[in-house]
Amino acid sequence: MKRRQFITSSAFTLGALALADFKVFAHFADPWKIKMLRNDIGIFTEKGGTIGFMLSKKGIVVVDTAFAEQAQHLISELKKRRDKPFRLLINTHHHGDHTSGNIEFKNLVPHVVGHQNCLANHKRVAEQQKSVDKQLFADTTFTDTWNTKVGREKIKAHYFGAAHTNGDAIIHFEHANIAHMGDLIFNRRYPVIDRSSGANIKNWIEVLNKTLSTFDEETIFIFGHAFDPEKVTGNKEDIKAMQNYLSKLLQFVEGEIKMGKSKEEIIKARSIPGVAEWQGAGIERGLTAAYEELTEAK
Repeated sequence: MKRRQFITSSAFTLGALALADFKVFAHFADPWKIKMLRNDIGIFTEKGGTIGFMLSKKGIVVVDTAFAEQAQHLISELKKRRDKPFRLLINTHHHGDHTSGNIEFKNLVPHVVGHQNCLANHKRVAEQQKSVDKQLFADTTFTDTWNTKVGREKIKAHYFGAAHTNGDAIIHFEHANIAHMGDLIFNRRYPVIDRSSGANIKNWIEVLNKTLSTFDEETIFIFGHAFDPEKVTGNKEDIKAMQNYLSKLLQFVEGEIKMGKSKEEIIKARSIPGVAEWQGAGIERGLTAAYEELTEAK
């Protein structure tokens, strides 16, 4: 009898543990991840560029939206965490993996903010792709800076010039001291350099110089992408590392050109001397952009 009770009890316990394990794994099976950084500001990661957000008592602010599906997940999760209206959507730049989810905020936010070149690029690409009806464009634009206040948080957008595109803005939550860099930083991952949208590698290096002088040692930086998905935030050392990658990229390609190598030969390189930590697919994108920029200058 005792043995029977033991078996029954054990079976119940194992069943309960299995259910508990299922709940745990079901939780981790969610394709997205939310991480709070400082105060009421956090990041949402799943597919596409890193999304930043602020859960203020005065309303919710979102920076970038990835794709439509990810924006839906984001909206659902943020509503669970803060029963307040969406106050503002800000885009760091126009690329689809940062703005395709904008449309999900239609009728949810009163304003969408972006640099004037971000808006121009966004509209141009949407018209080329015949996807204007799937977009929500910025209705508020700026040239050099823009700022607002939501609750006690001051939000300021900085534009330092052409870099990854000609419309990249840094969004700074001043009270929390958190700056969303968008795709100005691909942390240890080969970047996209969109020359069709005004990208300039030499100027990108200067933009990062301005970044280093504008923000302090306590600033938490949010990156658009990273080779290690757990490292989409960082500090000034990561900004310097990106700057070093861009410098070494130009130095390497310039040296190859002086040796008489063709574009086709140069883009076959599988690494760039001095920046072996940069990884992933797409090394040829940077090599191509550097070659075109350097030969164009001549």
